[in-house]
Amino acid sequence: MSDPVEQLLAILDLEKLEEDLYRGVSPDNGWQRVFGGQVIAQALSAAIRTVPEERGCHSLHAYFMRPGDPAIPIVYAVDRIRDGRSFTTRRVVAMQHGAAIFSLSASFQRHEAGFEHQLAMPDIPKPDELPDAKALEETLLQNASPAVRRYFQRQRAIEFRPIFMEHYLSDDRLEPYQHVWVRCRGEIGDDPMLNTVILAYLSDMTLLDTALFAHGLSVFDERVQAASLDHAMWFHRPARVSEWMLYTQDSPSSSGGRGLTRGSLYGLDGTLIASVAQEGLIRPRRGET
Repeated sequence: MSDPVEQLLAILDLEKLEEDLYRGVSPDNGWQRVFGGQVIAQALSAAIRTVPEERGCHSLHAYFMRPGDPAIPIVYAVDRIRDGRSFTTRRVVAMQHGAAIFSLSASFQRHEAGFEHQLAMPDIPKPDELPDAKALEETLLQNASPAVRRYFQRQRAIEFRPIFMEHYLSDDRLEPYQHVWVRCRGEIGDDPMLNTVILAYLSDMTLLDTALFAHGLSVFDERVQAASLDHAMWFHRPARVSEWMLYTQDSPSSSGGRGLTRGSLYGLDGTLIASVAQEGLIRPRRGET
């Protein structure tokens, strides 16, 4: 399947094996392990299929236990923890080779009105003021490492427009924050659950990088071993992932071989859509200092 958006939609369309049991596949992209955002999105998709349509996901909490094998399907088992009057709770375990590779707990809530407030979106350049993918390739990426160039030149369903690229072009120790405009390249429509699942998918992109900027490194550096350990997300307001969203990120701490990162996803109009937190493994590879 050549179209990246069609490919993304296909991997999110899980096969039902039995009641509360689903199977998902991975794209054939030559990766050694399954992208973490894919496993989050597929597990959330499995949970959603067991929840009344009028209840939307308001939070998820997940742990990565083993790297996923892209060569074989992933089986997702859903446990119906609770169905209350306002909230529904589900737990999903992802299995490969007879072992758990990932677990996710998600909570769903029927829509209700309540208090409203949010922090304001940072005042930064809008996407149409920034270089598009072609302009990035012709200018900034000329000075990037081969790994960085491959990442940003790869055809994918999610489009990026970083506010700045210094973190990927320099070995300097820089402030651990970044702002990236993101969107799905295709028109997804208004289906709230599909938009939520794709939002969860893209939330794992670029996030762990932020913890390495303070050390003059990035996840593309061969001297670094990096992997997601856990992932939490809170969905505040409806998303339309086909429209530009600002993913603003920071890393308050790294210690013990782990880095903590936080993110906020804003709509183009400044609406806070979702909040994200992730801790990841970041440590020198053996023999590196």
